[in-house]
Amino acid sequence: MHVPDGFIDAPVSAAAGVVAAGAVAVSLRGARRELDERTAPLAGLVAAFIFAVQMLNFPVAAGTSGHLLGGALAAILVGPYTGVLCVTVVLLMQGILFADGGLTALGVNVLDMGITTTVVAYALFRGLLKVLPRTRRSVTGASFVAALVSVPAAAGVFTLIYWIGGTTDIPIGKVFTAMVGVHVLIGIGEAVITALTVGAVIAVRPDLVHGARGLTSSLKLRVDGELVDAPAPQPATPVAARSHRGIWATGLVTALVLAGFVSYYASADPDGLEKVAADQGIDKKTEEHAAKDSPLADYGVKDISDARLSGGLAGVIGVGATIVVGSGVFYVVRRRRTQDAPDDTTRTSENV
Repeated sequence: MHVPDGFIDAPVSAAAGVVAAGAVAVSLRGARRELDERTAPLAGLVAAFIFAVQMLNFPVAAGTSGHLLGGALAAILVGPYTGVLCVTVVLLMQGILFADGGLTALGVNVLDMGITTTVVAYALFRGLLKVLPRTRRSVTGASFVAALVSVPAAAGVFTLIYWIGGTTDIPIGKVFTAMVGVHVLIGIGEAVITALTVGAVIAVRPDLVHGARGLTSSLKLRVDGELVDAPAPQPATPVAARSHRGIWATGLVTALVLAGFVSYYASADPDGLEKVAADQGIDKKTEEHAAKDSPLADYGVKDISDARLSGGLAGVIGVGATIVVGSGVFYVVRRRRTQDAPDDTTRTSENV
């Protein structure tokens, strides 16, 4: 659903950029509370994983494909504020290095693919957990529903932005019906990927899933015919001290394999927005991308003629660049939290 340059006029694109910048600034502050010694090292990996999976377009209808947006997955794994930052980093890498998503439309893309999906998904996810049993299975199920709904929600927000500032005169009803219709199908794929990933992480390290904190039901024992809570087991090693190396290495290898090898077999059909734009005439004023001459434009390495090698190498470079930039951002955010902690303690002591 990457919006290219020329779909939305300059004033609305600029306004979307201001809103997106404000949301990112709020997310930078909010992420300080979410990132700790367990999740900070993994937030960059989450961004890289989303980048890799976004390269895997899957068919959803005749001549149409879809790909992961990632807002729901990021929000559930590392928190909604950090999730916005994860998707924003991915969009920056895609726009600057791979000419995917217009640079003048960056604010529109962050607002639509990053903020909308994250906010809608996490709000629905938390709402579902309030009424579902407090189990890991509930977390996985809620993540499926949240991811499913977040994609057509983003399609609806794009339609609203297009209605306000679209550069072509197309009946908004047709745009809405086409966008939401195809993105409901894409949402199913998003939901499957999100639920499988969240479920896999919960199975090995539930303490690393932001959305699963405090949700594990206590063990029950039957005493005199009644179920009572069993005493909580004392772990031999504190959770914070448990190594992240295993899951970090597994996630990195998975992202590299997906981007460097599996992406070659992804669907070549246009994604939902591209298909709707072509069918409805939204793309009549599409502009050339400012980074069209990038050596990695269109997810291939310039001057490498072998398509498999070119695309695979571009994917590996993208994963590497995303994890470096993302990890750098989250390291700085985490460090700011550490620096602010003594001040917060001092203020608390003074108030007492």
